[in-house]
Amino acid sequence: MEQALALARQAGALGEIPVGALAVREGLVIGRGYNRREMDRNPLAHAELIALRQAASHLGAWRLANVVLYVTLEPCAMCAGAMVQGRIARLVYGADDPKMGAAGSLYNLVDEARHNHRLAVTRGVLADECSKLMVDFFRELRVKGG
Repeated sequence: MEQALALARQAGALGEIPVGALAVREGLVIGRGYNRREMDRNPLAHAELIALRQAASHLGAWRLANVVLYVTLEPCAMCAGAMVQGRIARLVYGADDPKMGAAGSLYNLVDEARHNHRLAVTRGVLADECSKLMVDFFRELRVKGG
């Protein structure tokens, strides 16, 4: 999660919402991402999707079996859906997202009984640090008038 936080800090320094994600399989990092929606002008440029895309490219497969995704913020519905579709094994995230979270806060798409795949979830890893990063980012944005 420390590496995901470092990626989130990179995003924040670039003016992006500070979310970082790391895809790990058998102890090896196979995907990294941070939010790039503003830079790429792309609504799909979420940290999780970038990390999952890199992981799939590394594995040469869309099935991401045995992959653990570490994310600083609880994933949105789009990203949670991609994790289910990609068949990742586990999601580990830091801060809950009560407004958009789809891994237990607002929705629970990753553990939906009607889906053909569900994934394990570990919540609250370095939650204080992850939350502080978001709070500080949006406080600074308000000060700047953004």
